[in-house]
Amino acid sequence: MKPPRIHPVHGLRTNARDLVMISVAGQVASPTERGTPWRIGYDGRPRSLPGTGGNPDAANQALQSYSCVGNHAIVTSGRAVGARGVVTGKHGGVDTVLIDFPLPAMRQMAIGDRIQVWAYGLGLRLTDYPDVAIWNCSPRLLARWRPVERNGRIHVKVTHRIPARVMGSGLGRNNVLRGDYDIQMSDPGMVRRYKLGSLRFGDIVGIMDADNRYGRSRLGGHVSVGVIVHSDSTVAGHGPGVVSLLSAPASVLQLELSPDANIARYLDIRPPRPARPSFPLPTVEQRERTVARLRRRATASDASMVAGSG
Repeated sequence: MKPPRIHPVHGLRTNARDLVMISVAGQVASPTERGTPWRIGYDGRPRSLPGTGGNPDAANQALQSYSCVGNHAIVTSGRAVGARGVVTGKHGGVDTVLIDFPLPAMRQMAIGDRIQVWAYGLGLRLTDYPDVAIWNCSPRLLARWRPVERNGRIHVKVTHRIPARVMGSGLGRNNVLRGDYDIQMSDPGMVRRYKLGSLRFGDIVGIMDADNRYGRSRLGGHVSVGVIVHSDSTVAGHGPGVVSLLSAPASVLQLELSPDANIARYLDIRPPRPARPSFPLPTVEQRERTVARLRRRATASDASMVAGSG
């Protein structure tokens, strides 16, 4: 066996040289819908909103397990054949791999077009830090993310520190190779306190008191790090999705806040947009209802004054 690779930038030794690259393939999937088109939000209101799709067969499960964030992909059929993209995450429940392609290529794609991924990264380890679990992370992403070793700890950059108690859908699985788990946005106080409204696609975030080594669970004194892969949801227990990248005891893994910790920057996908505050859809709708109610009251009051003066 060859000696562990020493990366020339940050000095961490990995087994990247020993990993196997394997081709896996899927297709552009149509959104699916089961039963009623209505989704009941955590505020009790029904909404009909666009959803996602996928395919739960065995080949698709391998596509999920083997693909890693940062892997290259290529379209192999259809009008966009030859277009290249980058794996940016996975989505649980519908069992899809998420791939970023240039917009002109996406406009040429059709449902059913085939896409091949050069999967590389499953089994990646930091050979000097066996307590650090690495999942869904390509050697390419790890190198460009540039974690560093200082005083016996691995320091990694993240945009947010998030408490495990806000994590929802996706808990309970016995692995983190497939799918993601969601940040619940239903508590406005928590959204403000942890600046969750400023989350962006591709942000790398730290989840405090979370153990993602053998599934997703809460565990004090541990920390997990993942990437934001999909947007918010109005359904109870759901929200922005996180795909796990690293997990370890907090004594080994140290988080450092940086607004630049985004895979769009690290993987040269595109410059990430500046973070800006936003609010979940139910909060926006509640504010709109409040403003409309106040306007009606003001209009009624003005009408009463006019009638009284007449």
